Amino acid sequence: MALTTIDQDNVTYFDLNNELNIPKNNSIQLDKDQEALAAFIRENVDPNTLQFDNLRARFDYLIENDFVDADMVNRYRFEFIERLYDYLKVQDFHFKSFMAAYKFYAQYAIKTNDSQFYIENYIDRVAMNALFYGNGNEKLALQLADEMIHQRYQPATPSFLNAGRSRRGELVSCFVLQATDDMNSIGRTINSALQLSKIGGGVGINLSNLREAGAPIKGIANAASGVVPVMKLLEDSFTYSNQMGQRQGAGVVYLSVFHPDIMGFLSTKKENADEKIRVKTLSLGLTVPDKFYDLIRMNADMFLFSPYDVEQVYGEPFNYIDLTKEYDNMVADHRIKKYKIRARDLENEISKMQQESGYPYIINLDTVNAANPVHGKVVSSNLCSEILQIQRASEIGNMQNYIKMGADISCNLGSTNVVNMMETDDFETSVDAMVRALSFVSDNSKLDIVPSVEQGNREMHAIGLGAMGLAGFFAKNHMHYGDEEALDFTNVYFMMLNYYTLKASNKIAKERKETFYEFEKSAYADGSYFDKYLAQDWGPKTPKVKEIFAKHAVPTVYDWSELMASVRTYGLYNAYRMAIAPTGSISYINDATASLHPIINKIEERQEKKIGKIYYPAPYLSNDTLPYYQSAYDMDMRRVIDVYATAQEHIDQGMALTLFMRSSIPEGLYEWKNGRTDKMTTRDLNILRMYAYHKKIKSVYYVRTYTDDEQEMGVNECESCSI
Repeated sequence: MALTTIDQDNVTYFDLNNELNIPKNNSIQLDKDQEALAAFIRENVDPNTLQFDNLRARFDYLIENDFVDADMVNRYRFEFIERLYDYLKVQDFHFKSFMAAYKFYAQYAIKTNDSQFYIENYIDRVAMNALFYGNGNEKLALQLADEMIHQRYQPATPSFLNAGRSRRGELVSCFVLQATDDMNSIGRTINSALQLSKIGGGVGINLSNLREAGAPIKGIANAASGVVPVMKLLEDSFTYSNQMGQRQGAGVVYLSVFHPDIMGFLSTKKENADEKIRVKTLSLGLTVPDKFYDLIRMNADMFLFSPYDVEQVYGEPFNYIDLTKEYDNMVADHRIKKYKIRARDLENEISKMQQESGYPYIINLDTVNAANPVHGKVVSSNLCSEILQIQRASEIGNMQNYIKMGADISCNLGSTNVVNMMETDDFETSVDAMVRALSFVSDNSKLDIVPSVEQGNREMHAIGLGAMGLAGFFAKNHMHYGDEEALDFTNVYFMMLNYYTLKASNKIAKERKETFYEFEKSAYADGSYFDKYLAQDWGPKTPKVKEIFAKHAVPTVYDWSELMASVRTYGLYNAYRMAIAPTGSISYINDATASLHPIINKIEERQEKKIGKIYYPAPYLSNDTLPYYQSAYDMDMRRVIDVYATAQEHIDQGMALTLFMRSSIPEGLYEWKNGRTDKMTTRDLNILRMYAYHKKIKSVYYVRTYTDDEQEMGVNECESCSI
């Protein structure tokens, strides 16, 4: 039976899974999901899995038929590979839900070339990842296998999918570029977008340095076309370069709120926009300095500045000017052309667009840079708004060569599963293995097709370890999302993740005698990064959370002091270590709630291509945990922002924070709605964005709206960067 043409009339698992959505005696039929899982293994997996006499025969077949990287296998004694498999089998792994098994076999398991048979199961995929990231180190490979088979660690989708395969794509999740204000740079950026979209995930591109529409070029008035035509070129590039049909190319374009083309930029997402300017698949993001919020608060006019003039006056690209600091000087400078609008008009336009399309993302740029411990300036982000790393602009010559090599960004992502991570016997050893696996991706990524990205990766060794399953942990431990105990746990968990990723990176730097580029200019080197950890104890405060962390080594002020001394002496290998990416299909395989967000529904409904609807119960859902699960659409978003802000305190990069809104807001949810319409308005989003800003949230990802006719708007799941 061909896996691609399953006869649904001859299987029972879809019907059994669908019964999840049919209450019986006023209760959810959770047992039907387990029945569907058993039926899927029995009816689909077992009869369609290629069998081998022994492990050696299996590996011989995989190598001979070009499925597995022979060089990777040859780095190990085969006796060790057998021992690794023996260990994994003893762990007795089983999927916990039908969705988990279905997603794994549909998206991740290697199949024969004709798609007639599966060649691997979950244990095999874990083994391939462990051997690949272990890179010949038997101890590390065994440790990584332990982390993954117990689902404490989950590599990002491209990493987990491609590890160990001979015919593989890239392991990197996404990239960040910027263009400067000249045709050579624009051309190189479009070429880079094509190349990166072909090999990997999504591409973030900042266009703030480009002069506005109507600006002069070489003395000719009204000659410049502005950013919108470049956006159209980029959208066409991503559509064309679609990773050989496996996945649609994806990109996001960022623009400063002080760029003169800002209104035209936002208009490209309007449903009624002219086809000449409308972008359908390109995502939009804004970089927002503190000054914008100041002008909103004062209900003042705001000035938009010509990037070309600013660069002529200041001698560096628009992206690198501190707009909050220089705003008044730029307003007064007659050499800089400026355009006047009302700050609140722009604020309302942003909210209108978020209501209509979910865009734009918001990057609170001054908040980001105030917390950035690495020398340099963060000017942009990636497709999912969680990667926040410094960049240096490149100078491109007439032959598309680099006159001055800058530094751009590649993103290497992975995630901890909070519930399972809290079961580890050794938090430090677990995190150390994860940091080494992620660093391997950075060390072995071949990115010479875009030299500025290769340069940034080689200099920074940046990684992004995150988390998923936080809401599931709360429910399992009888905490309400966003309450005192939940915030206490969030604080300690991410403080520990920060501490142990620092310790691991410091250990690698000591072993290799190598630090990231310009470490000596960082807040790590002078010790100032550690000030807040030396000023107070960041351990658990509430009795329940103290009990939860009782078996773990929670860092004390003394521990932080010792770590600071070691970091100042030996440095860090990774310039960036943590980021909270959105979690897509991989969270189902882990039976984890997505990222740090609350759930959408207790029984989630997924529309699968060619299959129909599949239902997924929230992890750990039972009569016992039911009261602790509340839909994000029925929750005060300030509680979500509070959870993210608590985690953000310890995360050196950002988080893909999504706001969930109903088009008709439940009564009593927000006090400012009392006596007003229950319909969601721009004012509601304005208030929530301002709240997020004051809580020092670095970025806001999508705004998702659940409409009165039970449709979700602003939903565009990022498969490129998602864990």
